[in-house]
Amino acid sequence: MAPRAYWKGTLRLSLVSCPVVLYPATTAAEKTRFHMINRETGNRLKQQMVDSETGDVVESDQKGRGYELRKGKYVEIEPEELEAVQIESNHTIDIESFVPSDEIDQRYLNHPYYMAPEGKAAIDAFAVIRDAMKDEDRVALAKIVLTNREHIIAIEPLGKGLLGTTLRYPYELRDEDQFFDDIKSPKITKDMVELAGHILHAKAAHFDPSKFKDEYEDALKSLVKRKASGKKIELPEREEQPSNVVNLMDALKQSLKGRGGKTSAKSHPRRATGRQRAAKKAHRSTAARRKAG
Repeated sequence: MAPRAYWKGTLRLSLVSCPVVLYPATTAAEKTRFHMINRETGNRLKQQMVDSETGDVVESDQKGRGYELRKGKYVEIEPEELEAVQIESNHTIDIESFVPSDEIDQRYLNHPYYMAPEGKAAIDAFAVIRDAMKDEDRVALAKIVLTNREHIIAIEPLGKGLLGTTLRYPYELRDEDQFFDDIKSPKITKDMVELAGHILHAKAAHFDPSKFKDEYEDALKSLVKRKASGKKIELPEREEQPSNVVNLMDALKQSLKGRGGKTSAKSHPRRATGRQRAAKKAHRSTAARRKAG
């Protein structure tokens, strides 16, 4: 059975348009979830909405939406009044511009969606828009309304279809300066940077999400399985955090040694001389410490 469409509407590029459907590109269905239960009966608990002043339980037909004008003072907004806020992007994705993909700051990326043509009549126009973006290597920017909110959406070719990713607005991003301004600029020696670079080369790889493993999710499933079968769950001893101050240079050298510097040297012959010098210095440092000890 085909998945249910999350959104239906029209994709439009100038005078070219076609019906399209959107499907969420992500799912949390496989995540382990827990419910709140009554420890005495084992029954699941349910939540109730309670009036913050009177403490009375509020039934569903009495619940409404309100915007807080000032503390404790709300203006109620009816569902039909929200529906009255009709804008074109409610049912149309109107492409406004095309930008190079590398110009999109990744902090703006929000939720991904698969976009496909709806019906055979839409295939030709859909393919024209998709293939034009492929040829120009550009990402389309448009507006769309999802869950009663207008979003900017970035659209790009993905296989036979399109990938639409909603973008955050600038007001949703925090300014990095408030987090980075207090970071000091220490004097780092060239040897340290070179050693760190060798470690980076030793760990060089290609992006392969199939290698991602959610170890916490696996541990949760194992815990549930063991508990359901009546086995005792033994709590691990809490590991003490090391309190000693690690010498950064020694840590870099040990990291490089542990990652197999010889392999990296073969891959980067230009850096072999520098790596050999670093290895010799590390060896001399280790020998000196042993002698001193």
